[in-house]
Amino acid sequence: MKQEFEDSVEKYIPKPRSKFLKVKCPKCGNVQIVFSHASRIVQCHVCGEDLAVPTGGKAKILGEVQEVLE
Repeated sequence: MKQEFEDSVEKYIPKPRSKFLKVKCPKCGNVQIVFSHASRIVQCHVCGEDLAVPTGGKAKILGEVQEVLE
């Protein structure tokens, strides 16, 4: 009974669609963590190259995505 309740509750509670991503800079190779729905331009800490540009929803990722963090 308890398991059935938990299953039905999980069906109605929405899961977040945003994730954190490990992105590799195309210019210098530095890897840093970026939010998938970034609302500001994200720049590389080492060289200043843009890694993510906001588009109103999901950010446009300009580097190579190495890993999706859960």
